[in-house]
Amino acid sequence: MYKKNFAKKSFRFFYYLVAIGFGSGLSPVIPGTIGSLCAIPLWWLMTFLSLKIYYLIIFLSICIGIYLCHHTTNDIGIHDHPSIVWDEFIGMWITLIGVPSITWQWILIGFVIFRIFDFWKPWPIYWFDRNVHGGMGVIIDDIVAGTVSAIILHGLAYYSMDNNIII
Repeated sequence: MYKKNFAKKSFRFFYYLVAIGFGSGLSPVIPGTIGSLCAIPLWWLMTFLSLKIYYLIIFLSICIGIYLCHHTTNDIGIHDHPSIVWDEFIGMWITLIGVPSITWQWILIGFVIFRIFDFWKPWPIYWFDRNVHGGMGVIIDDIVAGTVSAIILHGLAYYSMDNNIII
């Protein structure tokens, strides 16, 4: 009996830990921004992988994140609680697909673009945020914000190279 309860509590601790971005979501101020910043070192480690493996990690992170965020949201009783920042991790990883080179300038530009879209939630991000519920609802708006941010980042990179602007 004790071992069964311990295993259940340990698993629950694991999914809370991942859902809150390994503790970054517990920041008393701007937890989404802190979570996005904490995603960058993990992203940097993934830059050594092939693009195929990188996409696989993002896909698995989304699948696992839907489950973890759904259960954490249900346990907390608040949809998309500010401490749940796994979605920010995923959004940043998607955004940084568009980074043309691994420099602090491009990472900062990607970070700022993602935070703007994630915070203001213009259409269609707003629509997904309001109309999709559960674990998918927690994550989908950040997937869309990350995708839009990656496209813009890639466009900026193309524009800067085409016009000899060094970033």
